[in-house]
Amino acid sequence: MPQQALLVMDVQRVIVDRYPDPAYLPRLREAIGTARTGGVPVIYVTVGFRPGAPEISARNKMFGRLAGSPASAAGQANDIHPDVAPEPGDILVTKRRVSAFAGSDLDMVLRAKDIDHLVLTGIATSGVVLSTLRQAADLDFTLTVLSDGCLDNDPEVHRVLTEKVFPTQAEVTTVADWVAAR
Repeated sequence: MPQQALLVMDVQRVIVDRYPDPAYLPRLREAIGTARTGGVPVIYVTVGFRPGAPEISARNKMFGRLAGSPASAAGQANDIHPDVAPEPGDILVTKRRVSAFAGSDLDMVLRAKDIDHLVLTGIATSGVVLSTLRQAADLDFTLTVLSDGCLDNDPEVHRVLTEKVFPTQAEVTTVADWVAAR
């Protein structure tokens, strides 16, 4: 029987604050609560770097501005929003790039727990969700995307990804429908 895990990706306070949607965190909290109640592991994935961010090349267009930054600036990104904060038993994974697999031990954690089905949520749809979905599909995971458990700055990009791109590699559903199916 497939073992699922709910991935809650890039919901750090500094990221959530850039995506004003007052209904997002309550929806995400509902998915997280349902996962916990149903025995589905909840895995939080955040982006983070060592002091001075030695993992980052100045050539990296997305993260390059953090190269050589002081520990406090590079480390702020790991503060998960308190409205969806981890609880004891949840798993925390730190990634070094956009995909949840990039520079992290996520694959090792999933394999150790015999997890073969990932339920994806996070910010942004065109960032961590897209990158993680593509890599997870290449690693032969079964995938579900909670479309309203994801946010993007561009609603049209979010729509195209969740309605046209993601369905080629994942089941796409809503938080309410996923919760109802539990």
